Amino acid sequence: MLHTAALAAFEYTERPLPVPAIVYGIIAAIVFVFLGIVTWSYKDVARRHNAPHDPEATQHATSTGSETHGSGHHGGHH
Repeated sequence: MLHTAALAAFEYTERPLPVPAIVYGIIAAIVFVFLGIVTWSYKDVARRHNAPHDPEATQHATSTGSETHGSGHHGGHH
């Protein structure tokens, strides 16, 4: 009962927004577009950083496995 009386005595004062409501939507849209551009800029990073600079590494990366895997092994397991 005391709690209800305290709420009834509390006077609600309405405060206007510091800027029009549409500005909040515009700011949110700008932030999302910026984050989308940042995400889009990373779309090719894996392929760019995966390119080996060593010619032997390039040969190893493009081999089918028959030339490199097992070329140092003669015979089977003993």
